[in-house]
Amino acid sequence: MNQKNQLSLHHMQRIQKKDWLIFAIQAAVWASILLLPSLTTYVSTQDIPTSKNLFIMLWNMLRSPFLLYFINFYVLAPWLLYKKRNWLFVLVNIVLFLALNYRFFYMRRYMPQMPREAWSGFFAGLVVFVLLNVVTITAAVGIRHYLRNRKMKQQLKDERAKNTEAELAWLKNQINPHFLFNTLNNISSLTQIDADAAQDAIAQLSDLLRYAMYETNKQMVPLSGEIEFMRNYIGLMQLRCNEKTVVNTQFSIENAQQEVAPLLFISLVENAFKHGVSSSRPSSIDISLSEHDGVLSFVCDNTNYPKSDEDRSGSGIGLENTRRRLQLIYGERYTWEQSLENDIYHIKIKINT
Repeated sequence: MNQKNQLSLHHMQRIQKKDWLIFAIQAAVWASILLLPSLTTYVSTQDIPTSKNLFIMLWNMLRSPFLLYFINFYVLAPWLLYKKRNWLFVLVNIVLFLALNYRFFYMRRYMPQMPREAWSGFFAGLVVFVLLNVVTITAAVGIRHYLRNRKMKQQLKDERAKNTEAELAWLKNQINPHFLFNTLNNISSLTQIDADAAQDAIAQLSDLLRYAMYETNKQMVPLSGEIEFMRNYIGLMQLRCNEKTVVNTQFSIENAQQEVAPLLFISLVENAFKHGVSSSRPSSIDISLSEHDGVLSFVCDNTNYPKSDEDRSGSGIGLENTRRRLQLIYGERYTWEQSLENDIYHIKIKINT
């Protein structure tokens, strides 16, 4: 049996267990209503015939509401009312009520000498009894409707969670091939200049891939791993930079085990090298990551050298992916600051982890 089938079977078993629990609770409530008066009478009087007669009287009076409750809850509400067959739902309930209480309509046969005053009391009691049945039907439909809405809301919540997880996985998978492609290009260029440095870079890339493949499958990872990954990545990206480029990094972390979403800032670092480095003009990249009292702050400032219209590979992907991941993971617990001033591109992200 594959994993999908196992999950489906587990889900069905959980639903069946929940349905049995709902039935048991309702049966217990009705049993209490029917048995509690008789049991109370027996405990106080030790009179079995009186307790038995009280139970029979209650059963004769509540048999109709009892049966109508369960018939409406399990049959009529789901099969008629929820399928918009309202008129048939009302008609079936009327027929059931008449069938269950037909003796009420032949009272003259059983009590031919009943005084007129007694009949007025009888009809008043009949009205109360009809109202009791209507209230019982309404309660059954109301409880069924509440449980149905609750189940639908939970299913919608589960579906949204699945969609969110799928979207996050898609966004992260977009990131991994992107930086891998650029890093391989850098190492390829380095092999023609310095073979030993290229070997070191390949070993560094191996560490990066190991982390990306095996450590980032979790929803959250320790900051220590992310910082080490970022340092290695920046080192590899510097391979394509010349002496005109100055790269400064600063990591100030109070709690290295503080957790963060994996590979969250790497696209922004990549964009800084992609759009902030020129081979012929002075370039600078300043990257800092700090954590204090559970508040994480990432800042990146870089010179701005926009790509030409002919070279737009990857443009905007990193920013869109990062913002979308932040929204999905952290919701309202993050702030985004972005500006371009004096040819310096600035971005700052603050997260309340």
